[in-house]
Amino acid sequence: MTQRTTRRTAALAALVLAVTAGCAGEHRAVTRVPHHHRGSGRLDTPSPASGAAPAAPRPFTLVATGDVLPHTSTIQRAAADAGGDGYDFRPMLAGVKPIVSRADLAICHMETVYGPDGGPFTGYPAFTSPPQIAAALKDTGYDSCSTASNHSLDDGAEGIARTLRAFDKAGLKHTGSGRTARESASPALLEAGGAKVAQLAYTYDTNGYAMPDGQPWAVHLIDEQKIIADARAARKAGADIVVVSVHWGTEWQTEPDEQQLRLGRALTASKTGDRPDIDLILGTHAHIPQPYEKVNGTWIVYGEGDQIAGEMFNNNDERDARGNMSSIGRFTFAPPVRPGARWEVTKAEFIPQWIDVDRGRVMDLPEALKAAPDRADYKDAEAEIREAVLSRGAGKDGLTMADR
Repeated sequence: MTQRTTRRTAALAALVLAVTAGCAGEHRAVTRVPHHHRGSGRLDTPSPASGAAPAAPRPFTLVATGDVLPHTSTIQRAAADAGGDGYDFRPMLAGVKPIVSRADLAICHMETVYGPDGGPFTGYPAFTSPPQIAAALKDTGYDSCSTASNHSLDDGAEGIARTLRAFDKAGLKHTGSGRTARESASPALLEAGGAKVAQLAYTYDTNGYAMPDGQPWAVHLIDEQKIIADARAARKAGADIVVVSVHWGTEWQTEPDEQQLRLGRALTASKTGDRPDIDLILGTHAHIPQPYEKVNGTWIVYGEGDQIAGEMFNNNDERDARGNMSSIGRFTFAPPVRPGARWEVTKAEFIPQWIDVDRGRVMDLPEALKAAPDRADYKDAEAEIREAVLSRGAGKDGLTMADR
């Protein structure tokens, strides 16, 4: 881990302590030190010399992507890419690495839990994935992943523990599940552009699995008042920006459902004084691209789609190409214009993304179309994603499609 100044480390430790102290019940603080990589405005960026004035806050970019959902075919592809020695998911993600790694902060969503180091590994319906995925996500450029999903308890408490151990080993922050009450109560704490960023994560359900005995905190379930309380606790503790990741919605439905619309309105309307409690909402779960929308002045991504998945079959048990389409959300945050104001999103973008299941590769579609402009399947996928993302009028609020 790279060196950090005593001042910055102490400030972040204090933020963890204060946030967790503000959570309800038996949740208490954990003083985990944040893991980050490369100096690009992140926590490991060298600090000014002792006595020098801190750098002025600056705009930064935050990138977010959809569900990492390795099916059996995906696991087999990673084994082949490793040449018979374990599992290598890095080639699968290489096509989007330039976008992810250039962002100041990058957030992913790990929908499944990990199996033991040597396996066995399983796909649908109860997933246990190779832990090597964590290192590949880190190599791609991710800083943090949400881990609250309907599959978080597919292998009980042990599945959660193995997953978070792999994240810690890789140097990835995580939020949404925990091995202990203290860990579960702690948001992922990040830093970019001089802003402290807290990420929180929640899921609508755990596929009917009960929480492990004595661990009611193991996975964060959606609760409007709890989300708002957690966001306010993070803000009170010093977070400049609060990002909420939610696993929600109706599978295979482009339009957000009533829970998404109602909860989105409530969360974006919540304020302390004149300042919103939540600055960005990132949705996953529906398996297909869903709209982006600016609600009460705050951006909501209702659903990004699947970033990693095998062939997908919809509710009619029909092969559905939309299950291999997704969007990358990219948001530029600018410093407050006055003390006490929020960091504002000054630029909102999306980049269409597609899984080539035959090759086992995640593709940046605009870039792929530059190399193969006559590919009808690329064009169709890009058009489908664009139509879904813009279907609630986000273009009128400034959302644009980027090409890297």
